[in-house]
Amino acid sequence: MTKIKICGLMRPEDIEAVNAVQPDYCGFIVNFPKSHRNKTPDEVRQLRANLAPGITPVGVFVDSPVEVVASLLRDGTIGVAQLHGHEDEAYLQALREMVPGCTIWKAFKVRTPADLEAANASTADLVLLDNGYGTGQTFDWSLAGGVQRPFLLAGGLTPENIPEAVRQLHPLGVDISSGVETDRQKDPAKIQAAVAAARKEA
Repeated sequence: MTKIKICGLMRPEDIEAVNAVQPDYCGFIVNFPKSHRNKTPDEVRQLRANLAPGITPVGVFVDSPVEVVASLLRDGTIGVAQLHGHEDEAYLQALREMVPGCTIWKAFKVRTPADLEAANASTADLVLLDNGYGTGQTFDWSLAGGVQRPFLLAGGLTPENIPEAVRQLHPLGVDISSGVETDRQKDPAKIQAAVAAARKEA
């Protein structure tokens, strides 16, 4: 079964939309002002409070102080830390020492086969292959053949291209954000369509 993550939730209405269709994961962009989806840790706590059981909340971080990530894991606000910056192996080790048993995902921008080598070598629990930081565009999917471990696929996914992505790449899961937005806001109808598309191909 292909896992499904709806990322970049911003409003109470977004929580209602994911609660209605029950993806496996939902994501919150934490302390990254460059993103229009940015939320503070306290805002994430407020949104997460109304999340339905069974949906695992994921915090998405870009070069955040490890203490910020650890605090959200410790208090149960998030169940997974997804790292999108320059976090190295020492950072991952430090986070695991602060929160033993925590789940860490590491994102890799895919441009060349060397990017896949880095993903293969990462000690993260799961890697995410992406085009960039919320660009809304796909990367060259032919490169994904170089990954030798389970992965999440992100970047430019929409309800329309999810079936082909699942058939072609067989990812463990799909991570969707801009593809389920209308006018830079989450669209409940698109969220429903994306989840249905991923489950149809699972």
